[in-house]
Formats: sequence, C-alpha cells, structure tokens
Amino acid sequence: MNSISVLHIELFQHGKASSDFYFNTMKEHLVVGHRHIEKPHRHDFYAAVLFTNGTGIHEIDFQKYEVSEGSLFFLSPGQIHSWELSEDIDGYIFFCSQEFYEMHYVNQKLRNFPFFGSVSFPRKLQLDAEELERTDQLFQLLGKEFQSQHVMKDGLILSLMSQVFISATRFFSKDIDVRSSSASLSYFKHYQDFENLLEEYFTSQKSIAYYASLLEITPKHLNRIVQTVVRKTATDVITERVVLEAKRMLIYLDESLVEIAFRLGYEEYSYFVRVFRKSSGMTPTQFMRKYKV
Repeated sequence: MNSISVLHIELFQHGKASSDFYFNTMKEHLVVGHRHIEKPHRHDFYAAVLFTNGTGIHEIDFQKYEVSEGSLFFLSPGQIHSWELSEDIDGYIFFCSQEFYEMHYVNQKLRNFPFFGSVSFPRKLQLDAEELERTDQLFQLLGKEFQSQHVMKDGLILSLMSQVFISATRFFSKDIDVRSSSASLSYFKHYQDFENLLEEYFTSQKSIAYYASLLEITPKHLNRIVQTVVRKTATDVITERVVLEAKRMLIYLDESLVEIAFRLGYEEYSYFVRVFRKSSGMTPTQFMRKYKV
C-alpha cells in the first residue's frame, strides 16, 4: 500500500531558523505547500485553520466537514486530513509544536483543550459574525508578530495562540446545558479526565464502570457528564476512540484484520467487525477498499 506521509513544520519554513511555529494566509499556504498537501496526510504538530472566504470540503480522520466563511478547524498530531477548496478560498493557518507551547505553559497541555484532546468534539467550529470578527483579529495579530523582529516575539505569539484556543473553547462550550458555571467547569474537568484515561486504556478497557471507578463517580454520573458535554453516551465515546484507532491501523499497518482486532482488545474477530460496522456504517474490508490506494 501507499503510506500516508507525515509532514513536519520545517517543510513550510523555507530555511527559517525556527521550526516550532508557522503562520500564513490560506492563499499563500496553498501555493507554498501545494506539493506536500494535495493528498491525505498527517502532521507531527498542532494546527489551527480559519477560513474567511470560499467553500469546500475538509476531511479529518474520515469525517467530512463543509468549509465556508467562519469555519475554524483544529488538528492534532497524527490525524489524517485532506481538503478540496474553491479557487476563492482565503483565511489563515498556523502550526505549533507541542514543545514550543508546553515549554512556556508547563501547567497547560494542548491536549486539555477539548478540540485537541477529545475524539468526540467536532474538529470544526462555525463562528457567527461577532465570533469571526474577534477571531480574525487574533489571527491577524499572530501574522504580524510572526513577521516581526520585536523583543519577546515568542511570548506574544504564545499569548495570542492561547487567546485563540481559550476563545474557541468558550465558543464550543456555550451550548452546554448545566445549571451553573461552576457545574459547567466541573463537567468539563471530569470529561477531560475521562478522555485522558480513555487514551491510556482504550485498547484493554471498554466498560463505563472501569472509567467511572477511576474517576470515583458512578457510571450513571459519568454518562450524564458525557451526554452533557458532547451529546453522546460514554459507550459511544469509548467505541469511537477504538474505531478511530482501528481505521488508522487499517491504513498504516501491514497487518491482518485479525491481528488488528487483537491489538485493540478483541479476541473475537466477528465481534470487532460488528462494532466497527455499527460505528462506521461499513465493514473493515469495505473501509480499506474505500481509503487505501
């Protein structure tokens, strides 16, 4: 099979010394990076993309999203993505390495932002006019600072990135239906803890009761938290994480379907196929026929 390429920030830097941060307009980025990004690919960095004009389709980890004015996307390392964009597309894009951000914010991990750490949060946020104006200003300031030679340049870039991430988190969370802001914060914290545990144990542990016990809450309360935050059951979130990993393994690894099922904790291959089909609408074999070149 043809492997899916992994892109590094320095591919887009054109000889610049720093390989920790990159910023560009979408028009220029598509020109500069065309030879790298015309096919599905992965990154080893975090990315944010704001579209201010044009239309298209952006596919991230096998999920298709519509692109239009005000579409804001977030990408984590390892995700597969590709897009088909109209000729009049415009906007902004920036990349940053995990080290660049977390060396300065030692108590704030990028994975703690829901759109980076959670497989159940959508990767697209559709901004209204006011949100777009505010976010557009932050991206413009990032671009100006990236081109500058001012003292403490990295510090301001990091601050502006954090403002983008925090604003987006608030935009994502504005529709959560809980009775108070303190309850909202508690639910988000518990959900993030659940996702972090899931990332560690999903190949071996798939029961709600297991994660609820680690969080020292009841399975019923964990379900309530998950349904409130992402409008899904805890079982749905667990299954989605397992199936996403299965899809990545089916694309990346030259292993049999039985071996992949076993890696993901399924001793019965037929049960793995049922879980995969129920979640994705197709069997693992049908998925490979669709996505493998």
